[in-house]
Amino acid sequence: MGACYRVPDQINPRIDYQVQDRHISSLKSPFPPLSSVERMTDWGKEVIIARSFAEELDLYRAISTYKRAEILVSSLDHDRKLEIQYDILLCYFLARRYDEAVLYFEKSELSHVDKSFPAHKDLFLILYECYREMDSPEKEEKILELMKQTDPEEAEKLNISRKIREGDLDAIEELCIGPPKTDYLCNLLDDYNAKKKSIAAAQTLNAILPGAVYLYIGQKTSAFTAFLLNGLFIAAAYEFFRQGHTAGGIITTVFEAGWYFGGIYGVGLETKYYNERMYERSASQVLNEQKLFPVLMLSYGF
Repeated sequence: MGACYRVPDQINPRIDYQVQDRHISSLKSPFPPLSSVERMTDWGKEVIIARSFAEELDLYRAISTYKRAEILVSSLDHDRKLEIQYDILLCYFLARRYDEAVLYFEKSELSHVDKSFPAHKDLFLILYECYREMDSPEKEEKILELMKQTDPEEAEKLNISRKIREGDLDAIEELCIGPPKTDYLCNLLDDYNAKKKSIAAAQTLNAILPGAVYLYIGQKTSAFTAFLLNGLFIAAAYEFFRQGHTAGGIITTVFEAGWYFGGIYGVGLETKYYNERMYERSASQVLNEQKLFPVLMLSYGF
């Protein structure tokens, strides 16, 4: 009985984005191209090779090559060193090496740049997403507050993106009614509410007819298995008691009770997972169409 408590309706979606090379290659570098003199230097040659790797999303080789350029570039050429460090940070970010990205940022001279840095906004986006993936809400919120001061429109997009990816339906509803009103959020909520399955109804249905809820969420094979197992155990228990084998009947009933009560909780979880997967598909489409993934909000590439 302790296993059949009600599963909460709160969803915990996992929404991700796959970086595509055509998107990154469509973005221009925020920095001036290398001069003919710079291209002939050792560090300049390394940068040219590194950028070729980076544009093909061969990020591991790009990072190692950029680091060679960082070592070779003159300490007097401060701007070029910052550019190389930013490209290294971007490579770490695109490779999803978030811990290493933050560690590198904190050790680099990028931690001291101001709004005059050409990729200042993108730097905030990268750090925000890294802290989010590292589950550092305080640092994530700090970056968001800094963005509100410099670029409130982008900060609001990040806030909306976070609420969608977290599946915070109450917050999405508040954002939906605005101002400003965002139709795509309203459509996302309407689509989810129209397609989601009721966890309470699923658990109640499974209590009445064990296994029926799997048909409710479209899992025919699981429904057949549940019907078969529960039916066999109930039939076996009945036969044991009818023929006077009380011990066998009790043992079989205990097994069936495990299937029955455990099944009530299990179908609640399955319904929750069904709702999450359905939400993820709709939310992912919205995030891509509205370019709300931080990686899609980047203005610059390599």
